[in-house]
Amino acid sequence: MAPALSRSLYTPPLTSVPFTPTRLSHLRTAFLPPRGGGGLRTGVCCSWNLEKRCSRFAVKCDAAVAEKETTEEGSGEKFEYQAEVSRLLDLIVHSLYSHKEVFLRELVSNASDALDKLRFLSVTEPALLGDGGGELEIRIKPDPDNGTITITDTGIGMTKEELIDCLGTIAQSGTSKFLKALKENKDLGADNGLIGQFGVGFYSAFLVAEKVVVSTKSPKSDKQYVWESVADSSSYLIREETDPENFLRRGTQITLYLREDDKYEFAESTRIKNLVKNYSQFVGFPIYTWQEKSRTIEVEEEEPSKEGEEVKEGEPKKTKKSTKTEKYWDWELANETKPLWMRSPKEVEKEEYNEFYKKAFNEFLDPLGHTHFTTEGEVEFRSILYIPGMGPLNNEDVTNPKTKNIRLHVKRVFISDDFDGELFPRYLSFVKGVVDSNDLPLNVSREILQESRIVRIMRKRLIRKTFDMIQEISESENKEDYKKFWENFGRFLKLGCIEDTGNHKRITPLLRFFSSKNEEELTSLDEYIENMGENQKAIYYLATDSLKSAKSAPFLEKLIQKDIEVLYLVEPIDEVAIQNLQTYKEKKFVDISKEDLEFGDEDEVKEREAKQEFNLLCDWIKQQLGDKVAKVQVSNRLSSSPCVLVSGKFGWSANMERLMKAQALGDTSSLEFMRGRRILEINPDHPIIKDLNAACKNAPESSEATRVVDLLYDTAIISSGFTPDSPAELGNKIYEMMAMAVGGRWGRVEEEEVAEEGSSSVNEGDDTKGGEAEVIEPSEVRAESDPWQD
Repeated sequence: MAPALSRSLYTPPLTSVPFTPTRLSHLRTAFLPPRGGGGLRTGVCCSWNLEKRCSRFAVKCDAAVAEKETTEEGSGEKFEYQAEVSRLLDLIVHSLYSHKEVFLRELVSNASDALDKLRFLSVTEPALLGDGGGELEIRIKPDPDNGTITITDTGIGMTKEELIDCLGTIAQSGTSKFLKALKENKDLGADNGLIGQFGVGFYSAFLVAEKVVVSTKSPKSDKQYVWESVADSSSYLIREETDPENFLRRGTQITLYLREDDKYEFAESTRIKNLVKNYSQFVGFPIYTWQEKSRTIEVEEEEPSKEGEEVKEGEPKKTKKSTKTEKYWDWELANETKPLWMRSPKEVEKEEYNEFYKKAFNEFLDPLGHTHFTTEGEVEFRSILYIPGMGPLNNEDVTNPKTKNIRLHVKRVFISDDFDGELFPRYLSFVKGVVDSNDLPLNVSREILQESRIVRIMRKRLIRKTFDMIQEISESENKEDYKKFWENFGRFLKLGCIEDTGNHKRITPLLRFFSSKNEEELTSLDEYIENMGENQKAIYYLATDSLKSAKSAPFLEKLIQKDIEVLYLVEPIDEVAIQNLQTYKEKKFVDISKEDLEFGDEDEVKEREAKQEFNLLCDWIKQQLGDKVAKVQVSNRLSSSPCVLVSGKFGWSANMERLMKAQALGDTSSLEFMRGRRILEINPDHPIIKDLNAACKNAPESSEATRVVDLLYDTAIISSGFTPDSPAELGNKIYEMMAMAVGGRWGRVEEEEVAEEGSSSVNEGDDTKGGEAEVIEPSEVRAESDPWQD
């Protein structure tokens, strides 16, 4: 925040307050510098005046007025900004980079630029390469004992003037100056892979080093110079190298003297090798690291004499050959993998794509598909994208945009894989690949991709290419590939229906569902529309918790009779995804579990007659059920079930209500509001409904008929996919009906009757002794109200 003084006088420029002695003393305390040396700093040309204007006290800064007057009268004086170099360097180093390990990326990139410059200039000046040319390479040697890292390149090197100009001037980029010279000389225009841009990458060495020594030899100079600086210093030292043991043929050698806290981490050879593979494995020059290796060698050992055997003097001792493992140190190439995306797609075989995928992303399965493309025009970049052979094992990865699957490179140098939806939406987070561009909008640390129009264009093109790749898999002759893709990544595409309305046209043809006509194989929406009848104007679907419950749902009965196909939505995300689509190829999606279902071939006369005949019954059932249902009506979707419970047009379906109740942080107060109306639809052709129609007319006060209506409603709740409010109460009703149905049917008699018969048999024992027991037939004990009577 701005200081109180500047904030108070900023708007308006002149501050006025009523003139009173009390206000004056307060004003002097708050706004004016105190007397006696505690005021503004010496050298700041700012004086304060008090003016009385119409009984008001005004304060103004004469510096602003003087500045304005000076500007109007003449050009004024010009001053240079001053900076505390050590403090500025500390801010640059510790504010730009969020990870210490990036120091190696920056220094290797600088070395790569030096090699690139030499290669470019040697085209017109071959003498720069010297006798024999020499290898263009980078070597990195950590020394755990001394706590140092040495990075050596055979590039262009620097003269003394260039050392002062490039390393002594913060934020001065030698690479940028070199590129500017190339642009000015159009005859030398050529494709280059120079990385440097901002002129601060070298100072990232102070993230881990307390002292940095740079020894450099330019082919343009006969002398070799050494640049030295320590952390938190505002000066540096340059001297001429005089020790022949330290002479370089050409190039630059940087030695980092690591801080105590960083010695154990960055002085290890394995750590350095991993950092090179992560950040710089696609740099165009070979990078060698000093590694410990092992080899098996043959050695001759003296064979021990057997027990009791005497060894004669002068006789040669017996020896035998054996092998042992020997450890040694040697240079190892760290960037074997070549940047495949830099080649033309026509030159790369499928096996090479698969091999690159496995190495770059540590995978063991071949990808299901890949796309390799170059985008030119307003935004230029190269990319290779892959569809993995297996989906994520952790469900959290489905909705996690930070999967580190997209690796961003700038001129083959790895920048970042930590994006939060900038390049890919989270529903495509399963896609793996490499994106390489020469002119991405990065911040100075080259770690953060800044939001810009260029990024939005890149994102749009990457998404389009991804959908083209998936579409190609779906249209391939091998149907198993897309079946495998859908099993692993179908959930992601359904999430896209919810989150990305702009790409519905690309997502919808890729969706697959089971249907009433194809319960074993998945069906696409295009296949569904091809199989539609002439009068069918909608795409029908039913959302349930499983394929088994969908097949037996009462909502399907009439549609199956009419040979109308219904899509089964059996995954939790399906219903929300379809509701977000709304239409496909001008066909609306219709939920068959909701009211006002139309087929397009209705017989209006027959429906009107049925409504008139059962209108009284509908009102009577509504009266019995009360507020449990919004209304009761004759159904046009049932053929074998007596009734079904449907949802209102704008409420939750039974499936959605079940899902919302299962939410861990669900709001129970919203359930009653959102679940909408429940409508009981009755089948006029079913015997139970006909019997109830008769009861309504002949015995509307019958308690048995009322119990049947209650049980009918409770049964409809379950068969329609809803959850009963009181399962125990429903169970008691079913037990009661079962007792009425089976009571005494198989010869069961009450215990008292058995006891009475036992006592009578004792009294009449003499008469019945030796006789056969009386067999009671089941028909003789039937209850008068047995519902199973013939």
